[in-house]
Amino acid sequence: MKAPLPPQPTPRLIPVDIGHATYAAVTDPATAFWALVDKTRVDAELAGGALLDGYRARADEFARELHALRFELKPSGVYLNPTERCNLNCTYCYLPGEQRSGGRHMAADTLLASLAKLKTYFATVMGDSARKPRAIFHGAEPLMNRDAVFAAIEAFADDFAFGVQTNGTLLDDAAIGFLTERNVSIGLSLDGPVAGITDATRRTWGGKSVHGKVLAAMEKLRGYGSWSVITTCTAQNLPWLTDMVELFHAHEVPTCMLNTVRCTLPGARGVKPADGAMAKAFFAALDRTHELYRASGRKLLVANFANILLAILAPTARRLMCDISPCGGGRAFFALAADGGLYPCSEFIGLPRFNGGNLLAAGGVEAALASAAFRPVIERDVDKFSPCSDCAIRHFCGSPCPAEAAEMNGCMDRTGAFCAFYREQVNYALRLIADGKADDFLWDGWDEGTETTFLLQ
Repeated sequence: MKAPLPPQPTPRLIPVDIGHATYAAVTDPATAFWALVDKTRVDAELAGGALLDGYRARADEFARELHALRFELKPSGVYLNPTERCNLNCTYCYLPGEQRSGGRHMAADTLLASLAKLKTYFATVMGDSARKPRAIFHGAEPLMNRDAVFAAIEAFADDFAFGVQTNGTLLDDAAIGFLTERNVSIGLSLDGPVAGITDATRRTWGGKSVHGKVLAAMEKLRGYGSWSVITTCTAQNLPWLTDMVELFHAHEVPTCMLNTVRCTLPGARGVKPADGAMAKAFFAALDRTHELYRASGRKLLVANFANILLAILAPTARRLMCDISPCGGGRAFFALAADGGLYPCSEFIGLPRFNGGNLLAAGGVEAALASAAFRPVIERDVDKFSPCSDCAIRHFCGSPCPAEAAEMNGCMDRTGAFCAFYREQVNYALRLIADGKADDFLWDGWDEGTETTFLLQ
């Protein structure tokens, strides 16, 4: 049953200084509506006229669309954590060290039984959709339990769109051949352009470098259509983000992510960069990707930023669900831990109070989604707590991440770790839109199938 649309306040537009020479934004935070207005015309537009009248005539429609996106989704993906173990001891990992160093593997037959049950569940919520549910093998390090993972991919190749997020150190030729032959998406992680920077936060339990192994895997994947690399942005590598995108472009990486470090556990908080420093380095890296594109004709997409652009330009087309409230945890996806427990997202697996029950027990996914463990995540609403409730861009940001907010700041009804950075990221995105550059930062054909719902000449 659809959640009822709550009473809507009188549509209003408020000005937002986006730091552009010519344009300001006006937005109604309640519906995520926005428009760019000549700075000299802002007061006149807010006082009444075609923009305000046109928006008010469509405000209820926009409110319904946003409400559906926030409260009426059903899961269509799962993060599969087939092992608790990892061969690396990264400083900022969201999983406790005792799990990663000596945790359990999920048995192959248990993983196969789990996917069979998940197949049945997704069929009930996705119906006859032509889309396959997404199933991403995730960390710790999934290839530590390689035989079980590959058996699952082989058995359910027709039922799921599979991906593997790996640190890349175990991607030998046989593994790459198996995954690429089956069109499995592959995500790697690399935190520095040279070994010394990578090694500051990502190394083996014995302190050895893995930088060279990841570069070797990247070279083997060159030309494959479905791979990406994540860089986790920390105080240790922030000055080198521009060098990172140059390295990725040179290796023909199709898509990367420059993710802010998630500060869920204390180790991550020790390498958290300041918001202002994060913004400066991040925007410089984005500017550099644009220069490389203009010079070469080949894009390097920064997917987490592209998603912010989509959140503004076409909210329902966004591909990631961290930058909206409630986030995707327990709504668009959920996570399966190595012990069979269900969590709203992999970020919560190190936090036992968010275990919603065992997948193979009575009730399965449905019981987990309704559980007291999941509900705080599914019901987290930035409209209901300060300072987000007064923020003009709250539905382009989503105040991520609920796990981070709960563990770092005391409860979910608070901001996450990078509030000021996310505000500046939205301003940067709006400046690109104002300058007609947004398409250069987005997937080719991103607007196919989208519909313009408001256009004022």
